[in-house]
Amino acid sequence: MAIDRRREAAGGGPGRLPPAAEENGALPPGDAAASAPLGGRAGPGGGGDIQPLPAPHAAGGPHPSLLLLDYDGSVLPFLGGLGGGYQKTLVLLTWIPALFIGFSQFSDSFLLDQPNFWCRGADKGAESAGVTATGRWGGGDLANGTSPPTTLFPTAAWGTAGPLGNGSGADGGEAPPLPSPPDKGDNASNCDCHAWDYGIRTGLVQNVVSKWDLVCDNAWKVHVAKFSLLVGLIFGYLITGCIADWFGRRPVLLFSIIFILIFGLTVALSVNVTMFSTLRFFEGFCLAGVTLTLYALRIELCPPGKRFMITMVASLVATAGQLLMPGLAALCRDWQVLQAFIICPFLLMLLYWSIFPESLRWLMATHQFESAKKLILHFTQKNRMNPESDIKGVMPELEKELSRRPRKVCIVKVVGTRNLWKNIVVLCVNSLTGFGIHHCFARSMMGHEVKVPLLEDFYADYYTAAGIALASCLAMCLAVRVLGRRGGLLLFMILTALASLLQLGLLNLIGKYSQHPDSGMSDKVKDKFSITFSIVGMFASHAVGSLSVFFCAEITPTVIRCGGLGLVLASAGFGMLTAPIIELHNQKGYFLHHVIFACCTLICIICLLLLPESRGQSLPESIPDGEHYTRQPLLPPRRGEQPLLPTHAELKDYSGLHDAAAAGDGLPDGATANGGRPM
Repeated sequence: MAIDRRREAAGGGPGRLPPAAEENGALPPGDAAASAPLGGRAGPGGGGDIQPLPAPHAAGGPHPSLLLLDYDGSVLPFLGGLGGGYQKTLVLLTWIPALFIGFSQFSDSFLLDQPNFWCRGADKGAESAGVTATGRWGGGDLANGTSPPTTLFPTAAWGTAGPLGNGSGADGGEAPPLPSPPDKGDNASNCDCHAWDYGIRTGLVQNVVSKWDLVCDNAWKVHVAKFSLLVGLIFGYLITGCIADWFGRRPVLLFSIIFILIFGLTVALSVNVTMFSTLRFFEGFCLAGVTLTLYALRIELCPPGKRFMITMVASLVATAGQLLMPGLAALCRDWQVLQAFIICPFLLMLLYWSIFPESLRWLMATHQFESAKKLILHFTQKNRMNPESDIKGVMPELEKELSRRPRKVCIVKVVGTRNLWKNIVVLCVNSLTGFGIHHCFARSMMGHEVKVPLLEDFYADYYTAAGIALASCLAMCLAVRVLGRRGGLLLFMILTALASLLQLGLLNLIGKYSQHPDSGMSDKVKDKFSITFSIVGMFASHAVGSLSVFFCAEITPTVIRCGGLGLVLASAGFGMLTAPIIELHNQKGYFLHHVIFACCTLICIICLLLLPESRGQSLPESIPDGEHYTRQPLLPPRRGEQPLLPTHAELKDYSGLHDAAAAGDGLPDGATANGGRPM
């Protein structure tokens, strides 16, 4: 038959490629058992039956023993899971640097905070005018000749604004009187000064802005310095992720530590803002390597039931670093001392060269069995395990595969897949949206400082954001425990979309009706609604970004896990990069920025339904395993209900249609060629 000839020409012989996974989660016969963990379920319809272990291939064959590739089902239990003392020590060693990473990620809030400033030697009225004009909106408004919003700082806020830096024009112990907004001419005259005095709000005597007078015409350099760290993070995630998949997690981690020490300490010795921004780029590049490899190592050390909680503990430690930063700034007093204090703890991580091993899961997935054998023996020695506890025979199988050549994979291979690339793209868009819209909510909440006294202080702003992040991490633990990865991510994305749409639509409607005296609505009601929606949006969007990164780490195969993580984390960096870009343009396009991200949340809600559920599942090790990680329905199918799409067994041989047509006399009356009856 014609169909038979086409199938033979397409390679139906022994060298035929394995069929692709089905869209509804059904696996080809023979592959379901191979992709399921030992003693686990083959998929959503597995019913919990234990799958028999197929006969292993002979050494030197096309594939190694399935026993060795089933890391979560055979190798990890042999090593004691997370109950081994050595594994617990390694997990602890991945938590400790999260504190240092938190310091570095939030250092811009202190090093580059735009302080209150005024002309040196001017009278107090002019000083106060300069403070009001640029304290929150920066010198870019003055340079452009535009009047900024009347964001006044009351006398009480000045009492805690911190010491004066770079000048002696005012007495630090005397609070200036509450000023009135300057007019356009005053703004221009304030920027005609050649020297300024500063009132830094972050607890420092001097920061980068006051060091090099980055105000008025030079205010744009502050925003360039802010996104230099973010651009370095983006490039670092992309490049170090690919390198870690090819050369291993441990070399990338150790070299990133060495270079972040070099560049980070050199930042403190910068002689101008150009040198500062350039070195911050390389510091961000190296910080990305440390963050990404620790995240991957943490995931690959844990059994399925412990992965999320171990990751959330690391997130809470990083949040603790965010909460401790104001105390460090008040202790160090100078930005150079603060920068050195942030980087110096990475010196302790140089000891990781001798105590932190390579990822055993990655060694097994890339068929580096000789190195894997040495590491397994190291684990058993550290845990004081009896070699006779190898009930499943991992070590004998490993001995047979020692001569096999390593097989390393790059992230570009994901382009030729059917399902894996879609999962990664969906999570990249989710991460971009979550971190991008987070700034919109934060900007909206901080815009009510005049009307809400609680938000008129730097520390109130900072600790409010940190408290929301902490509450979001705790809520994620509960939501993921009840709803799973996909259900929790969908819930937080819906909350983000609702908060965004209500803030954009409902508040404009309230503002319209508040103009009518008989409506009973006022601007105060509108502001309260806006702050409420902003807090809910910041809470939900933080959870969306964090869950997207974790979800990607679970569904991306081990051989390309760091590359996939790099793509999602780089997307998160692009989302965060929109904040300094909008600030660089004096908040122009902010509303359109919010509208675009609000539309993206609606798209993400639809795309999230395409993702698989990874809770309780083994990590995929190879790209074919990642292809079998396909979508399952949100609700379990009812008993006796047929799947929406036919299984592979029903589609594998279309030539049977012609054979059945030829033997139509044997079919019952009214039956079709494939055995069904017409309606």
